[in-house]
Amino acid sequence: MPRIAGARTISRPRLSVSPNDSRTSLADRRANSSAGTVRRLAVSLSARVSFTAVTLDCGWHIFSLYVNAPSDHSRSHSLTQHSLLRHTLRSQRCVFFCELSNMAEAAPVNAELLEWPRKDKRRMLHAVYRVGDLERTIKFYTECFGMKLLRKRDIPEEKYANAFLGFGPEESHFVVELTYNYGVHSYDIGSGFGHFAIATQDVYKMVEDIKAKGGTVTREPGPVKGGTTVIAFVKDPDGYIFELIQRGPTPQPLCQVMLRVGDLERSIKFYEKALGMKMLRTIDNPQYKYTLAMMGYADEYETTVLELTYNYGVTEYTKGNAYAQIAISTDDVYKSGEVVKLVTEELGGKIARQPGPIPGINTKIVSFHDPDGWKTVLVDNEDFLRELH
Repeated sequence: MPRIAGARTISRPRLSVSPNDSRTSLADRRANSSAGTVRRLAVSLSARVSFTAVTLDCGWHIFSLYVNAPSDHSRSHSLTQHSLLRHTLRSQRCVFFCELSNMAEAAPVNAELLEWPRKDKRRMLHAVYRVGDLERTIKFYTECFGMKLLRKRDIPEEKYANAFLGFGPEESHFVVELTYNYGVHSYDIGSGFGHFAIATQDVYKMVEDIKAKGGTVTREPGPVKGGTTVIAFVKDPDGYIFELIQRGPTPQPLCQVMLRVGDLERSIKFYEKALGMKMLRTIDNPQYKYTLAMMGYADEYETTVLELTYNYGVTEYTKGNAYAQIAISTDDVYKSGEVVKLVTEELGGKIARQPGPIPGINTKIVSFHDPDGWKTVLVDNEDFLRELH
């Protein structure tokens, strides 16, 4: 019998058999599509026929079913996209209805688990990226952007140092975590990372100050094409792009992280389901062939958001080795890790570090990559606050 990796045979069948009766309905046993993963299942029909099923996600893609029977009856079947997940096998005068009944058992548990990210206490904490000269970058961010140096730490035994900068305390503000690895003075940013964004009440003045201090302006201040919002783009000493956006007073001046993705709908689903973010708005610009989605935990004028950008026809980007990850708070890294596991099985991505404490500082985290390879770290709320103090 043909086999598929991950498939196994279960001796005890879960089967509804109704001779000569095609009226049997599975509607009352419909699996909940948010349940996560289709369970492995095999059923035996006497000693002659057995079914072996493979694990598949709940997107209701092709579900392969292999029939093991005497050679004159051997053949393979497919369960195609069907919400009832029903396969009818006609043998002589009997009609067999094969159902994945243990999916229904798992559905309530998984559905409840998938609600956790929306109930959790989450906030974007910081973005982590690497720089070639820590003191130079600190000077640029404090003098040109008006950020404050919040804390520094040097880890000689691991040969790196960190600096945390932002527009307010880490307990309430999104900040940047700069990492300097001893002896490494340049990095490849890649084509996938887009930019950070800073909201300011006067873009023109900020650009003047940046120019006066030797900064590089890559887009002069002015209204966005087809709109009225005034923006500009500048480049920091390591080549990271910052968009400057003119806005009124805001509690989160460091307001965006932009990443490029290869499948926007998939990414929106991933960040909604795995991280509990809300899709705040989308903008489609056919003239310039891109679509973007703003994802976050509150209105984008009140908090930092993730800007996901899809460029028409581009499905892959280089990641480089400069930008590292974003960190987000959670009340339970273990439960959050279970959710991420379910979502990565459905939509792609992978767990990078299993839930648990970091050796040495004992802060509990879980880290993972989204379907495009962008990394997120979920950090225990209490441990994070304890680390600050």
